[in-house]
Amino acid sequence: MQIALLSILVVIASSVGTMTGFGTSTIMVPVILLFYPVPQTLLFVGIIHWFGNLWKLLLFRQGIQWKLILSFGIPGIVATYLGASLVFAVSGAVLSRVLGLFLIAYVVYLFAKSSFKVKQSIATGALGGAASGFLAGIFGIGGAVRGMFLTAFDLPKAVYIATAGAIALVIDTTRLTTYLLEGARLQRHLLYGMLIFVPASFLGARLAKRVVDKIPQAHFRKVVAVFLLLVGAKLLLFPA
Repeated sequence: MQIALLSILVVIASSVGTMTGFGTSTIMVPVILLFYPVPQTLLFVGIIHWFGNLWKLLLFRQGIQWKLILSFGIPGIVATYLGASLVFAVSGAVLSRVLGLFLIAYVVYLFAKSSFKVKQSIATGALGGAASGFLAGIFGIGGAVRGMFLTAFDLPKAVYIATAGAIALVIDTTRLTTYLLEGARLQRHLLYGMLIFVPASFLGARLAKRVVDKIPQAHFRKVVAVFLLLVGAKLLLFPA
């Protein structure tokens, strides 16, 4: 029964994460923490997250633009470590509420100025990557912050999802390696359950692709903005 319920959770989280470029951890971590300690939770969700990003690249490979991925991703990864160094100086609840307000304000502005767009170039990609990485390092919510900056480019759907997936895949590989080196391990039933959870994550990604294919490009950014608003409200009202 537990494996079945976790599989349903994986399908839902993978669908949302694929469609919006973020949200898998936001959905899964609070639920998994009810039953498992933090190290196992982070390792379990991290594995699902890793595969979810792999599916993004496979299913939306036509949107891969290496120039954008590298210009956005490399500065973002470096800036994430710089931002993370400031985390312990401020209360986690305060940081969560600040990010929540920031995301909500951005979404309100995006709906008020629907034509808002930042011209895509190597320079703006590097600037957006550095800014999103720095904020993600401080707030610990990488996907939502990255999604906020990527929506400013008003990218085609496939490019947006592939870019978010590629950057997150590198970050996930790094953090999963760290978890394992620090001794985090899954219980045996969760380890065997991966034979079901991994295909379930692919099923969620496939379902999301069908939805994304039906969303007009003109409305896709608004769909992502709605999820950003939900994450912002959650962080503001229920800070970590």
